[in-house]
Amino acid sequence: MATKKKMLQAAAGNAGGAALNVEDVFSTYLYTGNSSTQTITNDIDLDGEGGLVWIKDRDAGNGHNFYDTERGATKRLASNLTSAETTRTNGVTSFNANGFSGGNDASINTNGNDYASWTWRKAPKFFTCLTYTGNQTVRTISHNLGSVPGCIIIKNLDQSDGNATWQVYHRSLSNNASRFLRLNTTDTDFPVGSWMNDTAPTSTEFTLGTGLGMNWSGQRFVAYLFAHNDGDGEFGPDGDLDAIKCGSYTGNGSSTGPEIDLGFEPQWLLVKDATSANDWFVWDIMRGLPNKVANSTASLSANTSAAEVTQYGTGPTPTGFQIQDNNAAINTSGNTYIYMAIRRGTKVPESGSEVFAIDTQVNQDPPLFDSGFPVDFALTRNVSSTANWAVGSRLIQGKQLNTDNGSAETSNPVFAFDYMDGWNNETLSTNSSVYSWMWKRAPGYFDAVTFSGTGSARTVSHNLTVAPEMMWVKSRAEESWVVYHTGIGNAKYLVLNSTSNTIAESDIFQSTNPTASVFSLGADMSVNNSNYIAYLFASLDGISKVGSYVGTASQRTIDCGFSSGARYVMIKQVSGSTSISDWRIFDTTRAIVTGNDAILALNSNAAESYGDFIDPDPSGFAVSGSGATNALNETYIFYAIA
Repeated sequence: MATKKKMLQAAAGNAGGAALNVEDVFSTYLYTGNSSTQTITNDIDLDGEGGLVWIKDRDAGNGHNFYDTERGATKRLASNLTSAETTRTNGVTSFNANGFSGGNDASINTNGNDYASWTWRKAPKFFTCLTYTGNQTVRTISHNLGSVPGCIIIKNLDQSDGNATWQVYHRSLSNNASRFLRLNTTDTDFPVGSWMNDTAPTSTEFTLGTGLGMNWSGQRFVAYLFAHNDGDGEFGPDGDLDAIKCGSYTGNGSSTGPEIDLGFEPQWLLVKDATSANDWFVWDIMRGLPNKVANSTASLSANTSAAEVTQYGTGPTPTGFQIQDNNAAINTSGNTYIYMAIRRGTKVPESGSEVFAIDTQVNQDPPLFDSGFPVDFALTRNVSSTANWAVGSRLIQGKQLNTDNGSAETSNPVFAFDYMDGWNNETLSTNSSVYSWMWKRAPGYFDAVTFSGTGSARTVSHNLTVAPEMMWVKSRAEESWVVYHTGIGNAKYLVLNSTSNTIAESDIFQSTNPTASVFSLGADMSVNNSNYIAYLFASLDGISKVGSYVGTASQRTIDCGFSSGARYVMIKQVSGSTSISDWRIFDTTRAIVTGNDAILALNSNAAESYGDFIDPDPSGFAVSGSGATNALNETYIFYAIA
């Protein structure tokens, strides 16, 4: 890492000069009000570094809430109003080293109401905020963003009239800061040369003109500065990733709308029509930003107090986002739409408990299945009776697939993923026989990708950041699950919903190994004709292991590099007789013991059975002499999680 970069990171408060992950500087955190006090722990250091908290009631017409460390706790602004700053003693009451605390103010903590909070931490090339007092003369205001701002939002703190609206500069509106938008209205962009003196901001300052909207003499103002990374971001494990982009797209009026290339997958989007009168839409992956097949998006509007609505089709891609609706608000042909996009998380997990969990259906308080982290992919079924394996995913929220058959996805709107610590099936009652196995997307460990087929050989981008060692690809129409695994090579595939052996077919994965950024597909309709979702798995030291072994017919240890054994193991025989080649799964929640183990098969709806197939071992797991997991000279593939 360059010395200059290390110095900047050290100046930003990073221990040892380590690069910042996106999780260090931005958080979408959902919570439910209790009409008392709440402490939101989102791991953003607001006390030491400073920043902005934006909160909105999802269920009611309470206004937006902006609290920042420059003005101090209890000082509230509302983006849907021109009102001056107010003091809310029961609003956000403190900025903490790992989040913020709030009181019982109705706009942030009504009992039973659901809320969305978005937190920006001050950091070079990401975000900063400051205050100043106007003097109605041309001047410059210094800032410490460390790059040219992509967007600046300014609000008068003392006045509430027409000159005290929320003024928005955006790099895509003009090259000399002569056109603006208002965050509190649906207005189109308009020219005001006197606001920033027709002078574009620089990496160290922005200019104020004589206009009252940004420089009213004697009035206090707050300015929020958002960066635009363009290949010069300094985030992620290696300090070389972009985290935020401010840009624009042109509508095409089609249900297959523009696909915007950000160079990363976003977790949060702000979009505004600059040509026609439309709302400022706020979308995020936590509340529901599903992709493909026109799933509707959970939307809030920065310019109104309205509750959350489900509308329009917009979703992330591995490299950006796509408009999937011809509604005029987001896709009028020829109109210009400006956006701000923030990258999904970049942190590599340090323990299996951060990214994998198993829970039973015994807790009636949402979420029904507890994980301790936001869930991106979940398997669930009743283990004591004949039951299908249900598959739910954040990227196709409201849809269900099954691993034990090739059926098309079905609508299941009660599969809800808008929780910080699990997921919910709102139709189920307490049943200790119903289990859920839950994964979180994380670099180097697990990823999920949605894509549309082209019918011709192509590559699909992903964000696993390492080459996948196992992939499950499923058409969202009626087709079998196709599985790639390094243990069988790239010219063969397996079928997850079948006991079948390997199938030789070069047109599935083009006889090409996946890379750290793409995987290859042929023209076969099972992987490249309609709409698809793919789940990508990899080995991560001490956390997960994808591998294979040859049976010995006597007990042997499968070393996964773990220290406390495997909590979850999947094993599939890929040679010899197909009559014993179920996709068997074992886990410590049900029983991995010295003796009979609890067994399920991903390809079968049969109830749980028992047999002595594997044993616990600190380094991973051990296989017994059973033919199901350790027949002499037979080849087995496996996937294990610590």
